[in-house]
Amino acid sequence: MSAKIIRGSEIAKTIRQEIAEEVTALKESHNIIPGLVTILVGDDPASRSYVAAKNKTAGVLGIYSKQVSLPADTSEETLLQTVAQYNNDPQIHGILVQLPLPKHINEANVLFAIDPEKDVDGFHPVNVGKMVLGEQCFLPCTPHGILELLARSGYETSGAEVVIVGRSNIVGKPVANLMLQKRDSGNATVTLCHTRTKDLGFHTRRADILIVAAGVAKMISGDDVKDGVVVIDVGVNRVGETAEGKALLVGDVDFESVRKKAAAITPVPGGVGPMTITMLMKNTLQAAKQTVAA
Repeated sequence: MSAKIIRGSEIAKTIRQEIAEEVTALKESHNIIPGLVTILVGDDPASRSYVAAKNKTAGVLGIYSKQVSLPADTSEETLLQTVAQYNNDPQIHGILVQLPLPKHINEANVLFAIDPEKDVDGFHPVNVGKMVLGEQCFLPCTPHGILELLARSGYETSGAEVVIVGRSNIVGKPVANLMLQKRDSGNATVTLCHTRTKDLGFHTRRADILIVAAGVAKMISGDDVKDGVVVIDVGVNRVGETAEGKALLVGDVDFESVRKKAAAITPVPGGVGPMTITMLMKNTLQAAKQTVAA
């Protein structure tokens, strides 16, 4: 068996075209341009790269994008004032504070200060609570992207045994909750595992759909999966550099051994990553559309 490669970059391209068309229609019908502000504290290279990619994507889709860069020694009070400024800015529909923040700043205080109606990352307790209840809200971007990957690739979740490895608030917990719900791309039987799970392979070999987001390079091998599984690899682990000096990235799944047994698998890079930024743009568009209905 040779697995089908689920290329998130291609699926993201399709969704981005849909978003661009809706952005144009919103501007023409209501003279509203979705606006996103990204707030970066410090000069972490990975964070700078992520923010640059988000701003570039926004520009391509016709979304107004503004970046606020603050020094690493910015106080929590100053950051909270910055968030409050954009909570009250009608030109801004989405606020993203790039994580991680410097250690002297309480991340929870900052995330909770964002207006839930502008929380396009889906991290505010109001949006998390609505998600758990199955109410309309901004879904966290990576879990939402995973659901879109599966649905647009034609893989049915209803009744499936879905095993998730990883229990983070950003991926593991929310995707488990979404898979459980009575909804499209839901209705699954879900097992949530993590790095402390005893006999992890016992659980992963039961999976019809396996989602791995534990942050451990190549932790899942071909021996840990059954024939015909669909594998979504969320992990991005830097394990060195290529001869050209580019970062060498691998997922949490040993791609070469697992692809021999899987029906389908996402690559790293080019799998889940492009979907995360795409769903951020979709949430920003949704935030702008909600101002019309308000």
